[in-house]
Amino acid sequence: MNRLKIKILGMITVIVIAIITVVALVNIQLQKQVSVAARKNALLIAESIKFGIVNAMHSGRVEAVQNMLSDIKSQESIKGLRIFDTSGKILKSSDKGEIGRMLGKDKLASLLSGAGNQHELQLDDSSHLGTISLIRNSRDCHGCHGASRDILGVMEIHFGMDNLRSSVIDIRNISFVAAAITILLIILTISIFLIYYVDKPIKQLIRSMQHVEKGDFDTGPVVTSSDEMKLLFESHNRMVGRLKEQMDASINHERALARAQEKLAHHREIYIMNEKLEEQLREIENLNINMEERIEEIEEANHKNTRLAADLEVKNSNLEKAVSNLSTLHKVGLAINSTMEMNRLFDLIVKVTTETLHAQIGYIILTDKEQTLLKVTTLHGHDVTISPEGTELPMRPSNVSTWVIKNRKPLLITDINETPEFDRFSTLGYERKTLICAPLMTKDEIIGTITVVNKRDNTVYTKEELELLNTIAAQASIAIKNAKLYDEQQKIYMNTIHALVSAIEASDSYTRGHSERVTRYSMELAKKLNLPQDRLKIIERAAILHDIGKIGIDLNLLHKTEELTPADVFDLQQHPVIGMNILLPIEFLHDVRICIGQHHERYDGQGYPYNVPADRLLLESRILAIADAFDAMTSDRPYRKALPTRKAMQELVDNAGTQFDPELVPHFIDLLESGIFSFQKTYHSTISRSLSYQSCSA
Repeated sequence: MNRLKIKILGMITVIVIAIITVVALVNIQLQKQVSVAARKNALLIAESIKFGIVNAMHSGRVEAVQNMLSDIKSQESIKGLRIFDTSGKILKSSDKGEIGRMLGKDKLASLLSGAGNQHELQLDDSSHLGTISLIRNSRDCHGCHGASRDILGVMEIHFGMDNLRSSVIDIRNISFVAAAITILLIILTISIFLIYYVDKPIKQLIRSMQHVEKGDFDTGPVVTSSDEMKLLFESHNRMVGRLKEQMDASINHERALARAQEKLAHHREIYIMNEKLEEQLREIENLNINMEERIEEIEEANHKNTRLAADLEVKNSNLEKAVSNLSTLHKVGLAINSTMEMNRLFDLIVKVTTETLHAQIGYIILTDKEQTLLKVTTLHGHDVTISPEGTELPMRPSNVSTWVIKNRKPLLITDINETPEFDRFSTLGYERKTLICAPLMTKDEIIGTITVVNKRDNTVYTKEELELLNTIAAQASIAIKNAKLYDEQQKIYMNTIHALVSAIEASDSYTRGHSERVTRYSMELAKKLNLPQDRLKIIERAAILHDIGKIGIDLNLLHKTEELTPADVFDLQQHPVIGMNILLPIEFLHDVRICIGQHHERYDGQGYPYNVPADRLLLESRILAIADAFDAMTSDRPYRKALPTRKAMQELVDNAGTQFDPELVPHFIDLLESGIFSFQKTYHSTISRSLSYQSCSA
């Protein structure tokens, strides 16, 4: 903000603003003078009109007054003229329609409040100017009017100010335009002058000084915009020339001085280095004597170090292999102990083993107790579908697993071409090149084998890898044995609980077979929804056990044919809670317990025992609720007969979205209509339309 150009432009701006202010003040003063002249002119015209009207009346030409008013009204500058008496009655007017009308009292009072014969009247509309004149009684009028009346009438004239205002505005606009053009020309002229005669030379001088500051003394051409600028640049160039000469002389002097100092320092360093060199030569001679004595010791030590390094490398290699094997075994142990489900366990064992031993193909084979049949349960790395129950193979002597099972020890084949007694191509369709097969044994019983085939890097398997696979097989055998025991324990639990359910149904002829039917309905609906295998197992167990809580309900209440009291209803509604408590100690039935506890809850949250809303209900619970309700409706009960299938289906449709899940009901209806449960397809088309409407609205 301290630049010269900005200061000069700022000064010019202040001057321009001052000029504009003076022009505006002059214009305002001119408008005031024009307005005063217009008012004086209006009063003079009003007096002339009054004089003409009075003369006409004195001469007895009363009719001429109205014509005079009409003629005056035709003038563009006069907008209105009327004469009224002191009571407010309009006697004469340029607008004949006003003659005879009365003025309002307030307006009449304001018009008569002025003093004198004539004065200016201030109107609300700024585009008009009004005057009031009193027509007084005189001797000439005593013939028509008594001498007692002082005022014969009041003359009111409205003058239009539009032309005058337009002229004033035009003058003001012209003044402002002329001032603006003058200011622009002044600014433009001064700006060109400043740019050419001041700004451009100063910028060139600044660039020249910046070059000098950087060490460049070649200045540019002299700007001759004025004598002063020419003199300034010539002085600047002379100063730069002298400065350059002084700089060159100083640099040359410093260079000569530096070369002299460098020579002196170099001579001194050479002298000192010579002295040090003599001392070092004497030390080297002594060191050579000691070095010769120690060379023999070092050579002997090197021989010992070489032998120790070789031994250490072998031990490090063995240690790395041992650590790697231990790490691998730890990972394998974590993996195979992470589940007790048999098929998932087999899959984890094979997956971890193939990754650990970098195998292309890995599989587990189980054998029966008589060792007459082989069953492939899990296969990785080869595109062959293995059924969930396993793919059975005959036990041939040329089969590697057969040899391992018969001899009860692991087998390493580095090159299949060197063992013609074994098949080169597997029954499953892949080619063997190198493989390891280890037995799966629990105590003295062999249950199968685990095999890895062909390394990914096309190398061959080694004895160390054989030992590693044998160790993995030992861990896997224990995990498989534990999984079998866990599976047997689950079967024992389920058989015991199933026996309780059978006992409950055996005591009630009305509910006999209810659990089996509900299980079938639930499983078919779950399969139609493509639920995974683990969820199918949950819903199967929940369907079988859903009414186990009735073991805690009084049999008389279960068989009661009379109308149930509220206390009876409450007791019956506790059987889901009782069922959950019965299964509480069995940890693996956790989700089954929840499903049993929710199978009488409703989609709208109005069910029992806990009024659980739909968003917190398990999918399995909503499936079980539909299956249980349908079988209950289509079975005889002590208090009613079974409903027809069509009627029960209609009930499901009618209660979709309230009691039942509206997205599941259509799938269940499709199953019923398909005949999968051996029901006749008697469902009417109107029910299908109702079902479609319920699904859309839900």
